[in-house]
Amino acid sequence: MSESITKLTNDLIASYAKVGGINHLDGGNLPSKFAIATITTDLLRLLLPGFFDDKPIQTAELKVDIAMLMDSVSGRLEDEITKSIEYKPPGGKTADRPRQLARELTMEFLGTFPTIRELLKTDVEAAYAGDPAAISHEEVVVAYPFIETIAVQRMAHELYKQDVTLIPRIMSEWAHSRTGIDLHPGAKIGSHFFIDHGTGTVVGETTVIGNNVKIYHGVTIGAKSTSRVEELRGSKRHPTIEDSVTIYPGATILGGETVIGANSTIGGNVFLIQSVPENSLVIAEDVSVKVTNKATQAEI
Repeated sequence: MSESITKLTNDLIASYAKVGGINHLDGGNLPSKFAIATITTDLLRLLLPGFFDDKPIQTAELKVDIAMLMDSVSGRLEDEITKSIEYKPPGGKTADRPRQLARELTMEFLGTFPTIRELLKTDVEAAYAGDPAAISHEEVVVAYPFIETIAVQRMAHELYKQDVTLIPRIMSEWAHSRTGIDLHPGAKIGSHFFIDHGTGTVVGETTVIGNNVKIYHGVTIGAKSTSRVEELRGSKRHPTIEDSVTIYPGATILGGETVIGANSTIGGNVFLIQSVPENSLVIAEDVSVKVTNKATQAEI
């Protein structure tokens, strides 16, 4: 080994000792980002057979193919969930028999797939109905980045509800990096959801979204303040969007107490930190926001 390599190595080792907090040494094996990316791709193959495969899947061979894939995915996912259970964040507790718990959580998670598929079908229907450029449901699934993102979010949300640490966020950030759509796994999202275009849209952890909601690109549904992080952690800090709301590009809606009433329309570039009643039309006028009743046009 050359002297220059030895010096570079020693300098880097010294940095590990000096600059802590971004090392993970002598600790448990964390879930692998690369393994979870591969697992997530295979989970998408289970959810949407034929759309993430290199070759056609024949109905006659479906049971065998799915059984083999399910067996492979379940084993690999169980390994990663075991690592997640063994990981102890500050204040965390050690779980008894992590491997057995991981196996139970894996089976429970995979058991939610029929229900997730029912929700995904409504998302595909909403995208097709909401975009005149869509030529078929197949195009929506294979070409629209939103479908991949919402499919991953709906899976990650199930793991989030099981209190599996790290993995749901790794999954959702994998989808975020691929599509530019940032949907936190903690967000509760109803049926017939659609994000058109989607790039730059952000939905925070404690957001609640009803049914038949349509959002465009560049929308932020976020927290009002992040200056008091420890006080806010675990609280309801993101808005509630009720049924049949449309939110146009660039709108920002903030705050855990903010509720957007059903059947409302939020115009482009609107900045909202207060609730609006149902059937509202909210538009940006210069530096102010105007709220009217869509039916009567009366200002609210």
